[in-house]
Amino acid sequence: MKYIFLFSILFLPLSGAFSQFNENSPVMVGAEILIEPGQSPEDVEHWFRLLKENGFKITRLRMFEDYMKDEYGNWDFSLFDRAFKAGDKYGIKILGNLFPATSFDDIGGFKFPRDEKHWNEIREYIAKTVTHFKDYESLFGWVPVNEPGAPLPWNQSYTKNKFEEWKAITPLPATTNGIRHFTFDREKFTLFYHPWFLRIMTEEIQKYDTEHAIHLNPAEIFLQAEMYEFADWRKFLTSLGGSAHAGWHFSYFIREQFAMAMSANADFLRSGAKNLPWFMTEIQGGNNTYSAHTPMCPTAEEIAQWLWIVIGSGSKGALFWCLNPRSSGVEAGEWAMLDFQNNPSDRFITAAKIAQLVNDNEKLFSSTKYVNPNINVLYVKESMWVEEKLSRYISDKQNDARQKGGVIKSALGYFEALSQHGYNLNFGDINDFDFDAEDYLNHIVILSHQISIPSKHWSNLDNFVKRGGTLIVDGLTGFYNENAVCLMNNDFPLKNLFGGEVSEFKHVDKLFDLDVSGQKLKTHLWQGTIIPHTGTVISRNNNQPTGIINNYGKGKVFWIPSPLGLGAKISKEYEPLLSIFEQEFDNTGAFRFKKFHEGVLMKNIETSQGVISVLINKNKEKQTIELIGFEKYKPHRMLFQDKGGEIVSQNKVYIYPEETIVIDWRKK
Repeated sequence: MKYIFLFSILFLPLSGAFSQFNENSPVMVGAEILIEPGQSPEDVEHWFRLLKENGFKITRLRMFEDYMKDEYGNWDFSLFDRAFKAGDKYGIKILGNLFPATSFDDIGGFKFPRDEKHWNEIREYIAKTVTHFKDYESLFGWVPVNEPGAPLPWNQSYTKNKFEEWKAITPLPATTNGIRHFTFDREKFTLFYHPWFLRIMTEEIQKYDTEHAIHLNPAEIFLQAEMYEFADWRKFLTSLGGSAHAGWHFSYFIREQFAMAMSANADFLRSGAKNLPWFMTEIQGGNNTYSAHTPMCPTAEEIAQWLWIVIGSGSKGALFWCLNPRSSGVEAGEWAMLDFQNNPSDRFITAAKIAQLVNDNEKLFSSTKYVNPNINVLYVKESMWVEEKLSRYISDKQNDARQKGGVIKSALGYFEALSQHGYNLNFGDINDFDFDAEDYLNHIVILSHQISIPSKHWSNLDNFVKRGGTLIVDGLTGFYNENAVCLMNNDFPLKNLFGGEVSEFKHVDKLFDLDVSGQKLKTHLWQGTIIPHTGTVISRNNNQPTGIINNYGKGKVFWIPSPLGLGAKISKEYEPLLSIFEQEFDNTGAFRFKKFHEGVLMKNIETSQGVISVLINKNKEKQTIELIGFEKYKPHRMLFQDKGGEIVSQNKVYIYPEETIVIDWRKK
């Protein structure tokens, strides 16, 4: 087993890696240039000059092996030399995206070797490519694999062999206390295999170049969150990125919610990056025709919304996919910010306006940090595993909770509700939450329909509440452990924390009303009834307890075992969900709106001089918004507005439909 040694060193930090992103590095806006045969030198020159003249500072290149190596094994780098020389000339930073030879119709590119022979070919490609381009001044860093995180190629020998080697050193018991259960060995191996292989790709790069950044862009995060263990990625990355294409990746949202989807995507990546810088690697820049799930072309207003959301979420900038349309392949003629005559679209012009503004205020934006909220909407990967495993045995297209995706949609229900009240949020993996603090007063964790709570987190949640935290739990949260063993039978391990036990769950309807503290909330599919122990009843139906609050240590738990988050998301009735927890959210002291504003969201980032607020209105009506939490600041200037929005008083703004406004607040 010659790879066991590599397995054993996976989590040792890489040495010598140099990140060009840091806490105070400039925010950069850019667009990816697609290099392929048939382009004239004048075209390439024009594209780089256009970036320079419009304030764009960075691009990414797909370093196609097929365009460097001929059928006889001869290497010719001239096509990409032309681009790097243009980057040097115009001062445009380049992320080199390694793109080993793959099938012509492979949109996303290589993910794993097929076999050992293929791996040796990839190693040769890395050696040739990195050695040749590493000394260009324009080189910013390397992307080892485009959009990692795809399902594994289980039938290919390289992956099959690694799986067998991993199983040999990772025993997975088939029973717990004599109970047979699922082992989830493929899911656990997937969590291991992605960072293991990405690391050895990184090690191959760093044999020849230890000076430049290593960056990755996971994609389809709402569907594939279960595959990402970012704690392991952070040990060899210098920055984390992501792809956020509305046409591909926002299938859990409708068009009017794509700004909300971008906000959740950004918060997911920031949470995964933790202390690393993060940078949005791909945002949809143009029309998709025959590719992607949803046909669309972003409006100029949407380009502004998405870019400002990413900046307002604490990123170091973003790249649009892409500047120029490719000529052949599945995406031929699609996605571009330029037209077929190489002229800027309204989308490009809008992005350029924002890029110039950020450049003109480089010192201000370089100092920005996301205003760290105390409200945490968390998902649990094991919940997604159990949901996917069990939903394979049924065919129910009507009820979200019985399909793959219900777990993450339920969390998104709370994210969407809170965002429309203006709150900054953490949206991420429970494994990335810091459970080691001594005091969690005015901190909130929301576990909405997270059906599996692994045993390793039972004491973490217990300590969080004992130390002053507020835990909000709904749906079938805690129904299973990490092995899909039902915890509701016999002795429920969270009964002391939650303040009771579930008597049973009953199917009611796709949507039904549940009365909680006098407020009717939309609920999805199931109603849980509770046997209270120490909890105080806050919800009843037919005289049976359906919700309790339990004071525990210095904190408290709200437990309503019916899927409220899913009910809110499906019905789009978000405001009632917030009303029952309003005091808890207000106690966090967060920046927010005075009241709920449907379709409006806000992001806040700290600067060395105050705060920058990004507000976006997707409502069809003009909104008058009163802001809470800004008492220590005064509005210094409107940095950006594109529809006539204005600051009308110290804490009140007007914002028009589809408008983005950006306010620079200064400390009083």
